[in-house]
Order: sequence, then structure tokens, then C-alpha cells
Amino acid sequence: MNHNYSVYILTNKNKTVVYTGVTNDLEVRLRQHEENKENKFAFTYKYNCHYLVYFERFEHIEHAIEREKEIKGWTRAKKNALIELQNKNWVFLNDEIVEE
Repeated sequence: MNHNYSVYILTNKNKTVVYTGVTNDLEVRLRQHEENKENKFAFTYKYNCHYLVYFERFEHIEHAIEREKEIKGWTRAKKNALIELQNKNWVFLNDEIVEE
């Protein structure tokens, strides 16, 4: 069976905040972040953080979780550098994921 897990990084419109997460359905998870109006305590709601700027795909959930934890432990500068390896201008990738 082929599994599809993603580690992803979101930002807000002004690109001042980053959020790292893991999911088994990136398209659905992005929609959930955008529609999460009820949970006012959620980080992504509080900072209006639902613009995708980076993601990696994994076959095994264990590897995805390990990578998420690794990235979450990094400094902001290191996270920025990771994003810029694949997305130099921090283009919002949400529409690309929905189209896949």
C-alpha cells in the first residue's frame, strides 16, 4: 500500500509567522486551517496562518512525524532557509495543492 504523508509549513499573509505540521491529506488539512474559525486558541487561527510555502512528502508516517519534530526544533532562520531552498520568493502554494 502506498501512503502519502506530508510535512508542511504555513505562514501568514505578511510572512511574519511560520507553522509546521504533518498530515495524511494536505489538501484537506489546508482547508481545515482556512475554515478553523471556531477554535480561537489555535495557533493558525490566532495568527491567520494558512498560506502554504513549503511541503515534503513521505511514504511512512513515522518519517513524517520525525521530520516535523526536527523542523519544529529549528530556529526561524533555519526554517526560512529550508523554505527558500524550494520556494525562494515564498510564493503561496495552496492553489497548486488543490489542483493536484
